[in-house]
This record gives sequence, structure tokens and C-alpha cells, in this order.
Amino acid sequence: MNAPENDTGRLDDLSRRLTQALQILDLEVDYPLLLGLAAETSRAVGPDGGPISTFLVGYAAGMTSTSGKPATTDAIERAVGVARQATRKTGDGGIDDGWANTAQ
Repeated sequence: MNAPENDTGRLDDLSRRLTQALQILDLEVDYPLLLGLAAETSRAVGPDGGPISTFLVGYAAGMTSTSGKPATTDAIERAVGVARQATRKTGDGGIDDGWANTAQ
């Protein structure tokens, strides 16, 4: 899920302001990755699931000891993969227990 062109400028502005305020200046936000996760989670568990899943992914990535941008990117991608697996719907409409083998 990509942000529409006019929203991308607004997201860039928001990201710039937040990264400055939070003093994480070297962070580049992968909008399609996070928006895709939020959309998938919202479909699986409801509209509140999107923001919660992206927050938890960010928190998990932040807890990972990293030494630079590639490590941070890898941590985020791993966390998104785990979140997607954990929120995958089963055939009966429930949530799969996909988190069991994630070593998180």
C-alpha cells in the first residue's frame, strides 16, 4: 500500500518534524512497508490494529541492538514479518498463532 503522492509530502514533513523532535535524525521511514502492515493488521483485527502493530514493530526494532542503518532496516523488516505472521487470519476468522515460532 503506497501513500498517494500528495500524502507523501505530508508524511515526509511529519517524519522530518518527528525525527528532529525525537532526535533520531538518521532514520528513514519506509512508508510502503509500514502502511502495508497497518492495512493488513486493520483488515485482520479491526481499524485499531494498524497503529498498534506499527508501534510494536517500531518498539521491537528499537530494542534490537543496532550499529547502523542496515541493521536498523533489517530489524524493522524482521519485526514487520513477525507482525504479519502473528496477525494472519485463519480459515475460521480467528487469528493464527503464527508468533509461536518467531523467537521473539
